[in-house]
Amino acid sequence: MMNETERAADALHHLDAGCARDEWVRAGMAAKSAGLEFEDFHNWSASAGNYQNESECRTVWKSFKESGGVTPATLFGMARAQGWSDEIRTNDSRPNLPITKPAPSPSKPVKQAENAVAVWDRCIPATPAEAYIHRKQGKPDGLRFYPASAEPLTIAGDNVTGYLVVPCWSGEHLQTVQFIPPGEGKKLFLPGAQTGDGFFTVGEITDRAFIVEGIGQAWAVNQATGCAAVVTFGSTRTATVAKTLRDKYPAARLVIVPDRGMEDKAAKIAADVAGQWIAMPTDKPGNYDANDYAQEHGTGALSDLLQRPVAPLMRYKLLSGADLCNAPPMRWMVRGVLPLEGLAALYGASGSGKSFLMLNIAAAVAGGDYEWFGRRVTQCPVTYVCLEGEAGMGKRVKAWSQHNNKPVPDAMRFITQPFDLLSDDVPELAKAVIAGGGAGGLVILDTLNRAAPGADENSSVDMGNLIAAAKELQMLVGGLVLLVHHTGKDTTKGLRGHSSLYAALDGAIEVTATDNRKAWSVAKSKDDVTGDAHPFKLEIVPVGIDDEGDEITSCVAVPDDSAEAIKQAKRPTLRSNQKIANEALGEALRKSPHTGKEGAPQGRPCIQYADAVAIVAERIPADAKHKTSRAKVAITGLVERGFLAMKGDWLWDK
Repeated sequence: MMNETERAADALHHLDAGCARDEWVRAGMAAKSAGLEFEDFHNWSASAGNYQNESECRTVWKSFKESGGVTPATLFGMARAQGWSDEIRTNDSRPNLPITKPAPSPSKPVKQAENAVAVWDRCIPATPAEAYIHRKQGKPDGLRFYPASAEPLTIAGDNVTGYLVVPCWSGEHLQTVQFIPPGEGKKLFLPGAQTGDGFFTVGEITDRAFIVEGIGQAWAVNQATGCAAVVTFGSTRTATVAKTLRDKYPAARLVIVPDRGMEDKAAKIAADVAGQWIAMPTDKPGNYDANDYAQEHGTGALSDLLQRPVAPLMRYKLLSGADLCNAPPMRWMVRGVLPLEGLAALYGASGSGKSFLMLNIAAAVAGGDYEWFGRRVTQCPVTYVCLEGEAGMGKRVKAWSQHNNKPVPDAMRFITQPFDLLSDDVPELAKAVIAGGGAGGLVILDTLNRAAPGADENSSVDMGNLIAAAKELQMLVGGLVLLVHHTGKDTTKGLRGHSSLYAALDGAIEVTATDNRKAWSVAKSKDDVTGDAHPFKLEIVPVGIDDEGDEITSCVAVPDDSAEAIKQAKRPTLRSNQKIANEALGEALRKSPHTGKEGAPQGRPCIQYADAVAIVAERIPADAKHKTSRAKVAITGLVERGFLAMKGDWLWDK
C-alpha cells in the first residue's frame, strides 16, 4: 500500500495540469500542504499544453503559504471529482475525508479516463529506429509506438501520434502507459489511470535489480551491468516500487540509482528495503542521471560506478571470508586472560584468595605495569566496587602498597557503598564511573552475591535479569565488567548458580586452592588456550597495630615459583570425574590417620583403595549401578596422570 506522500503524488498526477490557472494554483497549494516537493509540482505542471517554464512554476510554488483552508483533503477531493480511485480510502476503514470540488475546467482534451488496455492495443511494436530509442541508445523490447493510423489521442494539448509508449505493469495487469515524444518535449501519462504498484523492467530480474526513474536510465544501467533495471516512472514512486520488488523477490539485491540531488531519499528507501544505492558525482547538476553519466563517460565507466553501491547503516553487517581474515585481532586487557570489552568473571571457593588476586589484577591494569603473571597488560582506568566491607579492602590496599613500595595507581578508584544490580543503581553507578574518568576501562563488582541481594542465583529468571543488568552497565560505561563470584559446594562444577551465567561470559578466571597450593587458570577465553594453571601464594604483610597493641596483617597475591608449585602447575588437566575424585580424595587423605604405607614417603597420608572407591562413588554424578565402575576409572586416571601414587592396596598423594 502506498504511503501518504505517494498517495498525494498519485492524486496530483491524475489531475489535468492544463486546467484553468486558479485551479492549477489551488492544486499546487494542496500538493504542498500534502508534503509534496517542487519537483513533483513542476513535473506535473510540465505535462500541460499551456506550460510556461520552470522559473514561473518555482515563483508560484514559493508563493504558496499555509492558509485559506487548502489542505491535503483539497487535493484528494479534486482528484476524486475527476474519477481518481483512492487506494487508501478504498482499502482502509477510516472515515471519508471531506471533498472540495474544484471549479470545472473550461476545456478537456480527454473527456474521460481512457482505458489503458484499449490504448495499448492501438499501438504497434516499437523498433530500434524510433527517435528516442536511437538517441538514448536503447532497445525496443516490450515497448510500442502510437501510429498515425490509430484513433487520434490528445493529452494535455499534445497529439501523441509518433510517441514511444512505455507500459506500466503490475504483474500481468496493465496499470497505465507513458508517452515519450520523438524529439524534445514532455513525457505524458494517460489521464485517469493510476500507476499503483506498477513498473516496467528492462532485462530479467534474477539475483539483482537496479531501480531507476526513467526508461533512458534503465537502458544505460542494463547495458552497463547486464542486470535488470526497473523503471518507477518518477522519484515519488521509488519507495512503492522498491517495496513491491522486495516483497516479490525477497532474496534479490536491490540497488537504487537516483538522479543527482535525490541521494537522501534513496538512502532512506534503501534502508527500508534492505537495499543499496548509487551516488552520482557531486559536481553534477540536479537531475543528472545514469544515462547522462553513460553518455558523458561511456558504458564501461558507468559499470564501474554501479559496482560501488552505498549500503545504509544497519545493525547487522554481513562479512565475507576475506573480511574475517583481515579483521583486527582480539584486543586484550590481560593478554589471553581478560578481553578489553565485554563481561567476565573471576571465581573460586571461599578462602581461595580470589579477592587478593583480583586486587593484584586491578593494580596491574590501572598502573600500566605492562605485565601480569608474564601476560601483557593494556593500561585502563579501574573502578573497584567493593561490597564486602570498606575496612577489609582498606587493609588489602595498604598491604599491596607496602609490599610494592608505592601507592595504588591513580587510575584506580573504589566504591564501597551498597549496590544492587536489580535496581535503578545501574545507571547511577554508570554516571559515577564516567564522571570519575573510568569509561572504557575495568569495572569490578566484588562480589556478585552482594551486588544481587535477594536474588536466587539458581533461578534462570533471576540470573537472566542479573546478566542483563551487568550487560547494561557494560553498555553504558564501555570496557569490561568483571564479576567476582563463588563456586558452589561442589567446586568441580565451577560458578555457583544457573549455568546461563557461564554461557554469557566473554572470559572467566578460576581460582583453586588446596592445603599446599593456590592457582588461577583461564576457565573461558574467546581466542586463547584455557586450562593451564598458574600458581600463586599469599604473602602476609603487616599493616599496623590495633588498639590493644596487636599486629594487624593482610595479604598480597604474588606468583609462586617454588619447585613444588611449578610441579603441581604442570600437571595435566583433569576430566570431570577425575576432578571430582581428586577433590574427594584430597579431603579424605588430609583426615586419614594412616601414613607411610607400602613405601609411601614417611608421614605421607594414605588411604586404602576400597575406601577410596567408596568415597569417590558417592560423588560421581551417575546412576547407582555405574557409580562404582566410574569411580574406579577416575581413580585409575589420577594414578596414570601422576596425581596419586598406588602400591598394593594403598593410595597416597604424589
